Amino acid sequence: MISGIGRSQNVSLYQNLQRNYQQLSSGKKINSAADNAAGLAIAQKMLSQSNGYDMGTRNAATSQDMVNVADGSLSTITDSLQRIRELGIQASNTAIYGEDDRAAIQQEIDQLKQSISDAGKNTQFNGRNLLDGSMGSSHVASGPDGSGMDINMPNAVLESLGIADFDVTKEFDISTIDSAIDKVSSARSGLGAAYNRLGHTINYNAYASYNITASRSRLEDLDYGQAVSDMKKNSLLQEYRLMMQRNQENENGRFIQLLRFQS
Repeated sequence: MISGIGRSQNVSLYQNLQRNYQQLSSGKKINSAADNAAGLAIAQKMLSQSNGYDMGTRNAATSQDMVNVADGSLSTITDSLQRIRELGIQASNTAIYGEDDRAAIQQEIDQLKQSISDAGKNTQFNGRNLLDGSMGSSHVASGPDGSGMDINMPNAVLESLGIADFDVTKEFDISTIDSAIDKVSSARSGLGAAYNRLGHTINYNAYASYNITASRSRLEDLDYGQAVSDMKKNSLLQEYRLMMQRNQENENGRFIQLLRFQS
């Protein structure tokens, strides 16, 4: 008969073998809380952190794309403003240009103003207007816990720039255009700084995620060489115990037969 202790040892060896096979098939030392309860909790916390950093990186990169779209439109607005300024200076030369000439110049200015208006009102990213003042301060969840930075999106419509009524056929001031150019340049400078900060955040997040993932890997990833060695050891122990049990059963059988013969 197999004793209670022997049966318990066989069950333990079988469980060890089962754990060995599970670890080798998954590549993980920790597949359930029973394998390492504390290690599982730590590994899951690290996984949450690395996933948070990875998502923060994606958020920051997407926000960089948004900033690029806004800056591209502001660049076209700047070009239009520079051309309006040139035309304004040209119209100021009343020694040569009369009312009809200034009216012709104003026609081009009106087209440029319409271009600025279109850029300010229609520049979008993911369906959201960027430059009409409706977006305001935009939060970028670039941290692993949803924290991050805010990006102030500019208002580049004609009224905000102060050039909606700019008309060279009437009394006008070139400083109005200069002020608009300064506003757009300041907005572009702010967006450029935000873009660079997002770039630093992306680099930091990637570095932090890499190191956390490496640490988690050391905690839960399987050492295949050691695992194969353990499996072979447990397999040999089980075979040895089964062999010894069969021998013990044979000895017990012969002993019983001897008692029967004597009786």
